[in-house]
Formats: sequence, C-alpha cells, structure tokens
Amino acid sequence: MLKFAANLSFLYPDLPFLERFKASAADGFKAVEYAVPYMASPEVLAEQLAANGLVQALFNLPAGDWDGGERGIACHPDRIDEFRAGIDTAIRFAKALDCKTVNCLAGIRPDKVTTAALDKTFVYNLRYAAPRLADAGIALVIEPINRRDIPDFHLSTTGHAERILDAVGSDNLRIQYDFYHMQIVQGDLVPTFQRLQQRIGHVQIADTPGRHEPGTGEINYGFVLSELERLGYDGWIGCEYRPKAGTSEGLGWIAPYRNS
Repeated sequence: MLKFAANLSFLYPDLPFLERFKASAADGFKAVEYAVPYMASPEVLAEQLAANGLVQALFNLPAGDWDGGERGIACHPDRIDEFRAGIDTAIRFAKALDCKTVNCLAGIRPDKVTTAALDKTFVYNLRYAAPRLADAGIALVIEPINRRDIPDFHLSTTGHAERILDAVGSDNLRIQYDFYHMQIVQGDLVPTFQRLQQRIGHVQIADTPGRHEPGTGEINYGFVLSELERLGYDGWIGCEYRPKAGTSEGLGWIAPYRNS
C-alpha cells in the first residue's frame, strides 16, 4: 500500500503554517514533510505532530538564507563551517520530531567556482554528514532539481547524483527522486526509478506543467503510482505540488491508492 505525506510548504497555502498539520490529518494524510522546520521550535512542531497523529517524513538540512533565495549551501566551498553547524541543528530537530530522513540541498552554483570544485566540496560535506546522521539513526538523501525552477542549481540529474553517491561511498546516502523534476530534466521516469530503486530513499510527486496535483498535466500518474506499488516501494511519497483549485478539493486523485 502506498503511503502519502502532505508537503506543508506547498499544500494548504491559505492556512497559517501550524494550522496545516490539522488540515492534512483531516484529509487523511498520515505524514507530513516541509522544506524548512527551523522557523518554529522543535517542541512546537512535535506538539502538532502528536496532536494530529502525524509522522514527520522529511525535512531539509539548513539551507542558507531561504527567504533570500538560497537553496542549499552544501556545494559552496566558503561555507563548510556553516554546513557542519547545520548538521547539529538538523539532528536536534530530527530527534525531537522522530524524523528518520533529511534532505541535503546541493545549492545554487556560486559565480567563478568550477564544477570540479563544487563537486569536491559537496562530496566533502556529505562524507561528514552521512556518518553523523547515521549515528543518530537518520537517513540522508540528496535531490536533483530542475534548473528551470531553480536556475544554476548544482545537482540536476540522476546521473550526477549517482556520481556523487559513488564518490561519497556511504550506505547512509541515497537519492530523493522527485518525479516532477525528473520529468522536466530527463524523462524516462519509471525505468530510471526501477534501475535506481535501491539507491532511492524518498519520493516526491507533482504534475507538469504547473507543478499541480497528479492528473492535471502530462505525467501518467495512474501508471507511475501503480508501478511504484508493483515494485514494492514502501517509503513515503511526498505530495509537493501547488494545488490548482484548493488542496482538499483537489485530492480526488489519491482515493484509489488509499484503498489499495
């Protein structure tokens, strides 16, 4: 049976953030994820999870100045100390929220730094983070993101992610496979997922164009989700999309999978 997590950075945008926990539970979600937990105390977030019977499926490592447009610092050679401090913060939050997986955003490529230097920094930071998180019982994933949504994002393909995983060489590092991003970047969604399944630690979904709910665009989610079920994927599926006509009103697509 497939398991869906509401991404509260995207869903229920009409509600204040802390009210989105209750709304997601009322709509039948059993888990939540979101990009940035650090705007609230871990105790407050843990209270919302407990009050609404929710699992914390995922959040991102500290990713720099999020409101200022930064989307990760893991590839930035001049911010290694900041990245390491962020690991301590993420572990503190993950333990408080009983969150078993965190995502490391590579970051937007800084000017005048070579690809080789960015990869070297990214690998160096992941070699530090992966065992620290493993010791705390937390899995680490990295996410390829399309460069149409985030121009100059350093990690944009599964091939690049595979090379990073190979260079890091940790059993505690996998890929976050977002079907929306991968449709834009490379297509061949299900065969690529199947080939990489043992290296994938988390899945996210949205349709394209528009990044709306499944069934609103070109991705055949009836096929994709049935294949995930057939292939035995048992992790959370993050619903990281922009509701086209209201979150609750647009959840008809999910009903068949909740009863499968």
